[in-house]
Amino acid sequence: MNAIHSLLKMVVAQQADELRLGVERAPQVLTSGVPKNLTLAETGERVLRQMLGSLLSPEAEASLARGEPFAYAHDAGAGFGVYQVQFMPRPKGEPGFDVRLTNARHAPAAASAPAVVEQVVMPTPPERPLTVTRSLEALLARAAALRASDLHVRQGEAAFARVDGKLSLLEAGAHDITELLGAASTGATARSSVDLALDSPSAGRLRLHTFLAGGLPVLAVRLLPPEIPTLSALGFPNELRDLAALPNGLVLLTGPAGSGKSTTAAALCQELIRQRSVMLLTLEDPVEYEFDTRHTNSIVRQRQIGTDVPDFASGLRDALREDPDVLLVGEMRDAESISLALTAAETGHLVIATLHSRSAGSAIDRIIDAYPAGRQQQLRVQLSESLRAVIAQRLLPHARGSGRALALEVLRRNSAVANLIREGKTPQLVSAMQSSRKEGMVLLERSLAELCRSGAIDERDAFAAANDQDSLMEYLHARSRS
Repeated sequence: MNAIHSLLKMVVAQQADELRLGVERAPQVLTSGVPKNLTLAETGERVLRQMLGSLLSPEAEASLARGEPFAYAHDAGAGFGVYQVQFMPRPKGEPGFDVRLTNARHAPAAASAPAVVEQVVMPTPPERPLTVTRSLEALLARAAALRASDLHVRQGEAAFARVDGKLSLLEAGAHDITELLGAASTGATARSSVDLALDSPSAGRLRLHTFLAGGLPVLAVRLLPPEIPTLSALGFPNELRDLAALPNGLVLLTGPAGSGKSTTAAALCQELIRQRSVMLLTLEDPVEYEFDTRHTNSIVRQRQIGTDVPDFASGLRDALREDPDVLLVGEMRDAESISLALTAAETGHLVIATLHSRSAGSAIDRIIDAYPAGRQQQLRVQLSESLRAVIAQRLLPHARGSGRALALEVLRRNSAVANLIREGKTPQLVSAMQSSRKEGMVLLERSLAELCRSGAIDERDAFAAANDQDSLMEYLHARSRS
């Protein structure tokens, strides 16, 4: 048990609540379903069995052999506490198994007899709904008047707002995070990070994130549009509206932080429930937009990570039993959630997911690289069959005044793209996109060049956003010669 205890020490030291293990996977330490930034080696099945020792009981072995989960409570001793141990078999055809150890404070008590059904932790909601304090509302009102996208404050420092992608001083003076957050400050100062979704009378829907930096609490607030914008209002070409009509498969929305991925996902789903009669199930952290189902025959069920479901992987496993037609996944964070999303896409669901990636090709690589080398070919085959589109986007300051312009890279699945993904030749996707413009594919550099030509953005901003500056230069020169 020494190896497990060493990992549990890491859980305690990180103020985390969960340890995840798996065959050919690196151990993960998580808080409320969010992995800590740790680098640990993958464990083969023999090593994992040695680590687990007596935790992998004959009863657990028998249950896994039947393809059934197995759970029980384990007292790890002084300094560790009681953990709920869950053994989970993998889908048919996938070798190995996975294990979770969840602190009993965050898991239901084990029954007197060993459980054979996986148990889901349901976090306790706050005693009363959290509201925006007067002091925070005053800052939000000023930020909203400037059409800011974000608000940043650290304890004892001035408040800054991000307007059209650039930071500017919003209000000087020393601000008190406890005063700004009110009832929400308890969790913000006691934990390393907290995510909340709130409503402000002046700024509308908010995504609020608190964290510690230099031992001091920091507040980062994303101000969301009052209602879900349409795809055309966001700047998407009409050709992409057909994504809302896809019956199944995977649609990836990628880009750096702050590029509008969540808003694009919401706009696409709003268009989808307007056009069709579907059951849309979302997994979000936190829930950002409220979908409008009036005058539609659609149903929307929005689940918040940490409140309605412990983590994305649990929500995706549940989803296959909840009869959705469309799944919106706030973020694919790890190999388990990626695998479950691909399985959902393969089994007849349309899955719309976001991923942090600069380009369509790097999004493919990031998904494949989430798995050990022995499983990567299987993932390439799955992805080549289930992928429908990858949209990589950027938001750049508008050269003509306020606002930001949308630059897009669009990859659509065709036989050539599927073959390149299957064969692991993702660098050649650029050539495939260049030769498939008639099928709606666009390289980011071409989109940036078009925006420069129209005067929408400055060339300096375009070169800063480009993945390949030489290609952007060629597109700009080609346009100038014509």
